[in-house]
Amino acid sequence: MIELINLNKSFNGIEVLNNISVVFEPGKTNLVIGASGSGKSVLMKCMVGLERPDSGHIFYDGRDFTALEHHEMREVRREIGMLFQGTALFDSLSVEENVGFPLKMFTALSLSERLDRVNFCLKRVNLEGINTKYPAEISGGMKKRVGIARAIALDIKYLFCDEPNSGLDPITSRVIDNLIKEITEEFNITTIINSHDMKTVFEIGDKVVFIHNGEKWWDGTKSDVRNSNNEELQKFLDASYL
Repeated sequence: MIELINLNKSFNGIEVLNNISVVFEPGKTNLVIGASGSGKSVLMKCMVGLERPDSGHIFYDGRDFTALEHHEMREVRREIGMLFQGTALFDSLSVEENVGFPLKMFTALSLSERLDRVNFCLKRVNLEGINTKYPAEISGGMKKRVGIARAIALDIKYLFCDEPNSGLDPITSRVIDNLIKEITEEFNITTIINSHDMKTVFEIGDKVVFIHNGEKWWDGTKSDVRNSNNEELQKFLDASYL
């Protein structure tokens, strides 16, 4: 479980996050939605330690992440997987080397043990047999799946996905959505997804958090979204289908 309590963040005196409190539960796909510039990307950066909030707290299963020194954050970060919007694969590394990179950085596993884990992760995302290929040799959807395999390489507890469907066709988008959902439930991961894709929200979102102008304006289940009387949320939903 990840809990945010009264989180605030400003840049050059401009408030980006204002007093955000929310709970993200394990085994659930938690969708964070909002317009560009609403603060959802900064929120995710704060949660993974790329930015320090000005005030407030981020708890990972009771551990106050915001109170840790930089070197102390390493243990929590080892439990975090990240799927970046552009996949962020290393072009000069093979698929096998990309997936094994976190294992090489954060574990003392032998080469054969790392390879076993890499193959397990590639099999889990239905990409067996492409170990020696390079990112330039595979499709966009395959790159996303390699990104997921790399994200779960460390046997993580928390998964962060930044616009996982960006640049994908509708069919491939659904494949990635379903894969994230399956992995979340199978390994009881706490998954947070930043998304503007409302099909993702309604198909795999267990919990939905709406960020507007740096504030949490609404949260609830996907079945509650359409029945919400939150005017800004309904405006966002309507605009998303234009």
